[in-house]
Amino acid sequence: MRILGIDPGTVRMGYGVVESGPRPEAEDYGVVSLPKSMPLEQRLYQLYTHVLNMISVFQPDVIAVEKPFVGKGERFFAGPAIAVGQAQALVLIGAASQGIPVFAYTPAQIKRSVVDYGGATKEQMQQVITVTLGLTETPESDAADALSVGLCHLVQSQAADALHREIPPGQER
Repeated sequence: MRILGIDPGTVRMGYGVVESGPRPEAEDYGVVSLPKSMPLEQRLYQLYTHVLNMISVFQPDVIAVEKPFVGKGERFFAGPAIAVGQAQALVLIGAASQGIPVFAYTPAQIKRSVVDYGGATKEQMQQVITVTLGLTETPESDAADALSVGLCHLVQSQAADALHREIPPGQER
């Protein structure tokens, strides 16, 4: 299975292609960066075309995307969550236009799936991704986040497959 993981953002969008196998591998990863000075609608359009291009180049079986974080408290500002939601929407539209299933995961789900701890720091996530995928260098934060999303989906789908496997006769518990 080939998974295109996306860490959505309207200025920086991380992407990572994770390939399943005996040991998961990162086929490619990086960050699409756009200037903040570019009008939002132009950034969204540029990101949409990048997503379509990634789908064309990598031919993923599925796309996994991080859900926007919605915080609580008086210091929380909804602007960043709205921007991430807009970027997530363009990923959903791009995937739907190509008939590719999309799976969305919260940051806590991703951290629990990848490092077994929902409160892991970005640095811890980068270290685990580097080791797990056998990378020679530590990817920058947004790319590591995207690889984490892809790896999360791989872990989740393997767990679902294991739960749905038939138990051979004589091995019931």
